Amino acid sequence: MKKRYFLHAGAAMLGTVWLSRYLSGRSEVMATANNEFEISKTEEEWRKILTPEQFSVLRKHGTERAHTSSLDKQYAKGAYVCAACDLPLFTSETKFNSGTGWPSFFNSIEGAIATTVDKSFFMTRVEVHCHRCGGHLGHVFNDGPAPTGKRYCMNGVAMKFIEG
Repeated sequence: MKKRYFLHAGAAMLGTVWLSRYLSGRSEVMATANNEFEISKTEEEWRKILTPEQFSVLRKHGTERAHTSSLDKQYAKGAYVCAACDLPLFTSETKFNSGTGWPSFFNSIEGAIATTVDKSFFMTRVEVHCHRCGGHLGHVFNDGPAPTGKRYCMNGVAMKFIEG
C-alpha cells in the first residue's frame, strides 16, 4: 500500500510542476526582464496613470472581451500608440479586419514591439509587448494576410488611436 501511495504522490507532484508552467499567466521572459525597459514604474505608479482595464491588460497580462474595443472597427488614417507610454506601435496602413473582435495588424512599426513566449492556458503563444515600457499588448499568430502572414491580435484598451 505504501508503494502505491508513493507512486500516486510522486505523479501528483510531477504533474503539478509540469502544469504550473502553463497556468502562470505570465511569460517566462517578461517575469525576469521587467526592469530592463526604458520606462519602468512601480505597480502603484502604473495604477495612477492607467484605468483599471488598462492596468489589467498592460501590467497583468489580461485580455479584454472580444468585440468591446472601439479600435476594432477604427479605419481612419493614423497611428496606434501604447496607452501606457505613447510609443507608436502600428499604423493604419497595416490594420485589417480579422473578424476576431480585436484590432489586428499584419505588421508593426519597426522597433516598437518585442515578443516573448507565453505558456499560459495550456498552450504556447507568442506574446507581444511594448518595447519601451513592457506593457502587454496581445499575441501574434501566423495566420494573417500577405505580405507578412502575421496577425498581431491586440487588445484595444492597451492602445490609443492618434488620427492623422
